[in-house]
Amino acid sequence: MQHSVFINSSCRMSNSPNLVIFIPDQWRGDVMGHLGNPAAVTPNIDRLVSEDAVSFSQAYCQNPVCTPSRCSFMTGWYPHTRGHRSMNHPLTRDEPCLLRELKNAGYYIWWGGKNDLMSDEDAFSELCDERHLPEETHKNLHIDQSWRKGTPQKPDFSFYAGELKKNEGEDVYLDSDWSHVLAAQNFIESYNDSRPFCVFLSIQYPHPPYGVEQPYYGSVQRNQIPSRITAESTHGKPRMHQQLLDGLGLTDKPEKWWSELRATYYEMCARVDDQAGILLTALQQSGHYDETAFFLFSDHGDFTGDYGLVEKAQNLMEDCLVRVPLIIKPPAKAKSQSGICNALVELVDFPATVYDMVGIKPKYTHFGRTLLPLLKDPSGEHRDAVFTEGGRCDKESHCAESDDLDDPTNLYAPRARIQTEDFTAHGKAVMCRTHRFKLIMRLYESDEFYDLEKDPNECINRINDPDYDSERKDLYQRILRHLFETADIVPQTTQARDIPQSHFPLGNAISRQLTACH
Repeated sequence: MQHSVFINSSCRMSNSPNLVIFIPDQWRGDVMGHLGNPAAVTPNIDRLVSEDAVSFSQAYCQNPVCTPSRCSFMTGWYPHTRGHRSMNHPLTRDEPCLLRELKNAGYYIWWGGKNDLMSDEDAFSELCDERHLPEETHKNLHIDQSWRKGTPQKPDFSFYAGELKKNEGEDVYLDSDWSHVLAAQNFIESYNDSRPFCVFLSIQYPHPPYGVEQPYYGSVQRNQIPSRITAESTHGKPRMHQQLLDGLGLTDKPEKWWSELRATYYEMCARVDDQAGILLTALQQSGHYDETAFFLFSDHGDFTGDYGLVEKAQNLMEDCLVRVPLIIKPPAKAKSQSGICNALVELVDFPATVYDMVGIKPKYTHFGRTLLPLLKDPSGEHRDAVFTEGGRCDKESHCAESDDLDDPTNLYAPRARIQTEDFTAHGKAVMCRTHRFKLIMRLYESDEFYDLEKDPNECINRINDPDYDSERKDLYQRILRHLFETADIVPQTTQARDIPQSHFPLGNAISRQLTACH
């Protein structure tokens, strides 16, 4: 396939790198082999980090669910900046977006995968040149729920599917993710246009339902998976924890069952690692590898059994939900180092890094900080704190998820019902995390404070412990300053005020006198 298009020579960016932006959905930051997890099967990513890329071990998203997080990392805004705190409020066409900036600067944009970003389907023509759509026959576990156990009287809300089987007569298990990845591979291998390209590939996995096909299913050693944080060790947690425990109905599951669910999630991550390997191989075989920047990160994490829960919640901020993978391989000319960087970084830093890398000065205010210095020196520092936020106010019932509450078997019915019926449990919250401490400030409930050095599993809420008075005060002040600095943005396009001169008679008289003096 040839992608030849006419472009104005003033837009030509022959020296700009190609970009591959690969975004798995709901990948926890701790399920990678090179970060020391013995059960993680991620050889392609591990090799990339050892040779050509930097892995940011302390990368944090700005919201623990899909749409608000994506609105944030595609703009460089925090969710509160323009009210993108809800699954129901994606970006609108009048708001900035990284892909639009790249397209306007002369990039050829190829989009494959899920949306969860834009509210208007017509906006895609402004964001990309080519959009891949899978066949309707490709599998989707959210639509076809034949894998679910339980009954209408006692629905199953575990999201556990287990081994996925190929249809009779099929050689492979073909779902929309595989369709998008293989289409991206074909695009990379056949691209020969004069413009630099940007592949934006946003897939579904390892988002639950927790299910995967052979050869991935059964490939993870169960006895190597780190111990689960149990529901019994969550004293001092907010209402949403208990409401989810009650609504999901998973408290009677044996540990062996949880082990299988967690292993399946790890195997879903192993499949994504294979898909990353396909993209990297396509870059190498097509000769684009050295001139391409490769980004891999997730929008947020997943409970995967920790605290007795599955999936995620909009205002819970344990590290398993807000810490994400972030891998960056710059083009060869950047002469960067490879390895692991332990600096605190945020996903709002992603667009700032792209803008810096390709030489774009966006015409809007954003809050990201470029990561290019850390690619040259991964031992450096970046931020002294990171922030995540979510939830809603009492009067913001429109922020609750809009799933069909009349369908008792709906996968998201328990979570949506809590958000709709209990604004306290779904109340607004903001997290400030340093390397050692985490403070979660809650609008309607008691705040949370954790000493992550002594309590890495965030099980002991020390919000009332007098031994930490000064540390809590410091984080409260950081939150105040953060919200003050990022509360809003002033558009960079100014409009002249059309005010009649007659409104300023005194000023006009003074002006005439000054003119006469000269």
